[in-house]
Amino acid sequence: MANQVHDTTSGDASRPEWLKAIARFEKPSTGRALIQLADTLIPYLVLIAIMIISVVNRWPVWTTLALSLPAGAFLVRLFIFFHDCCHGSFLANRRAMDMLGAVLGVLTFTPYADWRHSHGIHHSTSGNLDRRGVGDIWTMTLDEYRSSPLPRRISYRLFRHPLVMFGLGPLFAFVIGQRFPTHQAGQRQIISVLLTDATLLAIVVAASLTIGIRAYLLIQLPVIFIAGVGGIWLFYVQHQFDPTYWARTDDWGSMDAAMKGSSFYKLPKVLQWFSGNIGLHHIHHLRPRIPNYNLQRCLDQTPELQLKAPLTLRESLGSMRLNLWDEAHKKLLSFRDAERYRGASRA
Repeated sequence: MANQVHDTTSGDASRPEWLKAIARFEKPSTGRALIQLADTLIPYLVLIAIMIISVVNRWPVWTTLALSLPAGAFLVRLFIFFHDCCHGSFLANRRAMDMLGAVLGVLTFTPYADWRHSHGIHHSTSGNLDRRGVGDIWTMTLDEYRSSPLPRRISYRLFRHPLVMFGLGPLFAFVIGQRFPTHQAGQRQIISVLLTDATLLAIVVAASLTIGIRAYLLIQLPVIFIAGVGGIWLFYVQHQFDPTYWARTDDWGSMDAAMKGSSFYKLPKVLQWFSGNIGLHHIHHLRPRIPNYNLQRCLDQTPELQLKAPLTLRESLGSMRLNLWDEAHKKLLSFRDAERYRGASRA
């Protein structure tokens, strides 16, 4: 069972001393940030350059597609830096960080200010059943699903199907969905969407006039798809696992949402590197201003965060079948489980 913790974190009335102590890991390091940019952005741009050469010189298509796999992996890591910028944690200089975030937002097809806004809502509402709908993955309760009309149940089942969420979802979310402001967006967020869209349009026009639109799409779409699959999977499994945490507002606590409802995802070291330590998600939700390059050090030096049963890569694959939150039993169910429960209740 993943993320088992002692029940010492109920509510937010009192904060343990160790939680206050880990605030020391929030201090950004410009040196470490620059090293991360160098070891990620440079290889990414080199791979994109080689992909351009492969298309222009008419190398076999499989060559270009093969290069898109490592390029997509590096783009996932760049998104983590973008994510840190949104939390104000990557660099010490706020202006430089906002500029970097905007640039990385173009590379990842994600408007900086708008995503920062919706992601902030996600952090303040994660695990709260009464505040779903912004910056999260659509999750219905068992009762909501059963009482919904047939079209809504069908659309929900389609949305939660792995081929849709991790097949069509990445391109739709990043290529189409991010071209529009999110719910509750203000003027600053709308402007960030428009500027990001305008920049991407300029890149498309420039590519069309140089290497050609076919070459651009052959390079960009596979890379953004692979990065999108990785990104959506990480975002999904960080809160959709067994056992996880959901509660109504009166019973909800941010400490519980972090320690019980955010996964300690123990990945192989190479995957942990490409995912920028974001698998240590319980720490991230406790202290969102800890930059990715300090998360492992924080874990190593804080015994209370070293949960006995982290979520493993193999266990996480089972999360794809978890679709409905059963409030009565406080657990995620599959659609098959829901039907079995219904049959048992009728009997």
